[in-house]
Amino acid sequence: MKRLGHLLAAAALIMSAAGCDESLQDFAGPTPTLEPTFTSIQRDIFNTTDTAARQACTNCHNSGNAVLAGGLNLTGAGAYNALVNAPSTGKPGAIRVIPGNPDGSYLIQKLEGAPGIVGDRMPQSGPPFLTTGQITIIREWIERGAPNN
Repeated sequence: MKRLGHLLAAAALIMSAAGCDESLQDFAGPTPTLEPTFTSIQRDIFNTTDTAARQACTNCHNSGNAVLAGGLNLTGAGAYNALVNAPSTGKPGAIRVIPGNPDGSYLIQKLEGAPGIVGDRMPQSGPPFLTTGQITIIREWIERGAPNN
């Protein structure tokens, strides 16, 4: 049932991005420039506190705090390699981002607070957590193969 909901949300994202009546900006909520690209996700989610007061991921996931933040540094050029096909240090066997597989990607599980995650839902400072629209856009980036774009 949850998978169906994600599929419907992804379909809504695609339709809203392609349609004339609705814009991706409306869907992204507190991050109106968010797009399903790594550059946009890094800029608008990882590095920026949004208008709903959800804290930037890099407040914790930075080079000075990486040991405490599951070894994940989301700042700078190394962020992509720290995520895509990279093992989680917090949950053995989990891969942070599996290109083409958002449901299997530990990043999505942590953002959604899925059963079986180790530790807290992200961002740990939440609520507020990412909106359904924000997570759907990240899911779409992963579904498209998680390109470094």
